[in-house]
Amino acid sequence: MDSRQLKHFVAVAEHRNFTAAANQLHIAQPALSISIKKFEQQLGMKLFRRDDRKIDLTNEGNMLYEHAKRILQQIDDAQLAVDELKGLEKGEVKLGAPSMMGSYFFPQILMAFKNHYPNLKLTLIDAGTRSIRQMLIDGELDLGVIVSDDVTDELETDDLLDAEMVAVVGSQHPLADSKVMSFDTFFDQELVMFKPGYFHREFIESKANTHGYNMNVAFETNLLPLILSIVKHEFAMTSLLTLVTDNEPSVRAISFEQPVTFKLVLAWRRDGYLSKADQAFIEFVKQYV
Repeated sequence: MDSRQLKHFVAVAEHRNFTAAANQLHIAQPALSISIKKFEQQLGMKLFRRDDRKIDLTNEGNMLYEHAKRILQQIDDAQLAVDELKGLEKGEVKLGAPSMMGSYFFPQILMAFKNHYPNLKLTLIDAGTRSIRQMLIDGELDLGVIVSDDVTDELETDDLLDAEMVAVVGSQHPLADSKVMSFDTFFDQELVMFKPGYFHREFIESKANTHGYNMNVAFETNLLPLILSIVKHEFAMTSLLTLVTDNEPSVRAISFEQPVTFKLVLAWRRDGYLSKADQAFIEFVKQYV
């Protein structure tokens, strides 16, 4: 078993299609088919079921797939470590953050970091915290912002900030002057919400399910500017972090009767390799916070 065979196997397992996998690997499709056949013969077991052009993993293939992904990630980490010992830096920080953090918390940090390290590339990926957690575990991200409740044993973290989630209405909304809002009142309104997968959406859904509220979601989008525009024009209300509302004077933030706070953390794979660029970014964020 060698890394090339594992790469071929993982590509087919992920695409469930030999042609698409061959295109990703930049090899001919017949060559890939031969490679997989030889790999199965070497292992003495079938890894894929082929039926009417449909490809599925066998039970043995499913088991090997999880190990293969981890092995290939460790090989990439090892190559990165060796490169840096030779004086080569990765030169890139791949950071995952929810939309609110990406729009209101990180811009100044990223620009200041880039000013200190002009040769490094910064990639910011907008996603929900559940998706970010999985991308960290799969090695698709170097660093990511998640809720402290979502931390698993596979991740290591540093505290980032405590954030309050509030109800948000337009400045002319009948409830705009309210000091606090009950969930009875909140769920009685038409709502504009992020799609499922974002931590504040999951909290609202959990609250609705627990107490039997009906969620009247009139608009659903992951575009934060659109959510704010809908709220400003009084078409619906939403829930956001005060991180957003503190910077948006045309909306009003109303705390819930029982204040809702989240602890957000910066996370990375516990057994992964952190490049010099990643380490520098973590230390920079610590100083900034």
